[in-house]
Amino acid sequence: MVGFIGEYEATLDSKGRFLLPAGIKKQLPEAEEPVFVINRGFEKCLTVYPMQSWKPIYENISALNDFDPKVREFRRYFLNGATQIELDSAGRMLLPKSLMEHAGLEKDIVLVSAMNKLEIWDKNKYQQFFDNFSPESFSGLAAEVMARKVQP
Repeated sequence: MVGFIGEYEATLDSKGRFLLPAGIKKQLPEAEEPVFVINRGFEKCLTVYPMQSWKPIYENISALNDFDPKVREFRRYFLNGATQIELDSAGRMLLPKSLMEHAGLEKDIVLVSAMNKLEIWDKNKYQQFFDNFSPESFSGLAAEVMARKVQP
């Protein structure tokens, strides 16, 4: 299983490419050429799944009941824009323009670990997210979310 830690800054070039940071490359499985699926995030960001993380999600979505209108709606939204990508020979990732527009990405970005995937945020929007979140709010959120944790 792939698991990421850390935050990494990068810069988009005029074509929407960025160099995948070495700190992220070190966390990828070594046995294979990295292949990713990039998709819209739940917030105004992009989500990058290594193929190893994407496959079980896709299998779960594929197994849902196609006769349920909510399933069809979820699939349309979640899979909208999902694109398989590979690094180019220089180790750069090319972001699709439609996904860049969705997340408001222009030049300076932040790649953020999100367990088995990465999120790509506009650097300013990512900073605003934390500027508007107080330590007290974070403490309350942590208490609420961690209380749901299943005990071993």
